Amino acid sequence: MSEKKIRVLIAKVGLDGHDRGAKVVARALRDAGMEVIYTGLHQTPEMIVKSAIQEDVDCIGLSILSGAHMTLFPAVLDLLKKNNAEDITLFGGGIVPDDDIARLKEMGVGEIFTPGTSTEEIIKWVRENIG
Repeated sequence: MSEKKIRVLIAKVGLDGHDRGAKVVARALRDAGMEVIYTGLHQTPEMIVKSAIQEDVDCIGLSILSGAHMTLFPAVLDLLKKNNAEDITLFGGGIVPDDDIARLKEMGVGEIFTPGTSTEEIIKWVRENIG
């Protein structure tokens, strides 16, 4: 019997239109053997959680460069809770100050990757914390 592949939803939430980093991460995770769904630009927290549940993913990777991380990450966490989907791990990446990273982790975000993080480090974290 083959090992179950990790299923990851990569999402761009809000009005941020910069998706190069999200696409790089999505491709790296796919190339590492994971099943990856990329939602595209301008998704709402509701759209992301609905997609994550429908796609039966193990985790959601949010990409936020807009500065709205302290609003958008908690909104996704809240919707996961309201939909009894707290088994879906939320992680993310973007420009997030260290103090906010600590606060987001306290709220339940698994990890935040900042610019310059290698794709190997992201793959390793997903395998160790999701797989």
